[in-house]
Amino acid sequence: MMPHRPEHAPDTLGSLMAWAVATLREAGTENARLDARILLSEACGVDASRILAWPEDRVMPENAQQFRAMIARRLAHEPVSRILGKRDFWRHTFKVTEDTLDPRPDSETLVEWTIECAGRFDAPQIIDFGTGTGCLILSVLGDVPAARGLGVDISAGAVACAQENAVALGLAARCEFVVSDWMENLSQETIASGFDIMISNPPYIAHHEMAGLAPDVREYDPYGALSDGADGLGAYRILAGVAAQLVRPGGQVIFEIGQGQEDAVRALLIQHGFDAIADRRDLGGIVRCVSGQKNDNGPA
Repeated sequence: MMPHRPEHAPDTLGSLMAWAVATLREAGTENARLDARILLSEACGVDASRILAWPEDRVMPENAQQFRAMIARRLAHEPVSRILGKRDFWRHTFKVTEDTLDPRPDSETLVEWTIECAGRFDAPQIIDFGTGTGCLILSVLGDVPAARGLGVDISAGAVACAQENAVALGLAARCEFVVSDWMENLSQETIASGFDIMISNPPYIAHHEMAGLAPDVREYDPYGALSDGADGLGAYRILAGVAAQLVRPGGQVIFEIGQGQEDAVRALLIQHGFDAIADRRDLGGIVRCVSGQKNDNGPA
């Protein structure tokens, strides 16, 4: 149900902000003030600093109405990024849609590590499985001008979103996207040529853990981007074999993982001919990524 604004309250930046914060806090919304400020800034087309500096500024009725509608959506647990249709990630802003996972700061751990690994190659060829918005591969290409990329996703809607993001960021000439169930639609030439780096943030949440997720995640992210419907390791079992075929000798594979999955993913990479296995923790101290280097003598 849409919240009502206080009767006779003037539509100013300050009054709307105070009402929204109180409404969100009463509903138990975390980061109520930050969420309200971001949404009010967007609805009114003003910089967030102006809300603090000039709270007495009057707000046009249509902008106030839009803001109240945004707050109603937030009260229904819709994430701010989905209300706005965009998310800031790494150094860029990415369009998000109902077909894509909402990019999260923890995934920047994978981006940072991939950029470091890319320095080992003159012109790295990188493939990203489960590309979603394209935020991982496009963030890497933005920082590595010599790199070229291929983003793969089973969802046509996600691929369309990634392509839009590539165009918006001026990276479309260096990154292609393909709708494919893993390698199914990759050309034989692409498979034979291989890649220097393979990255992926696959669905890794076990089915039995889905009910415990915050509604902001469970109700708005695509189920198939969150979970494999089983133990959360199904995608890695497939991807480790895919990496054995696609990663060139001496190349690198980097996976984002869920908490506590590092030992299982390490074992899969070793089984498929990777060594120099390492991991990387996120800002919360949780092991967020596992990486391996392709053995020269690994499986072809």
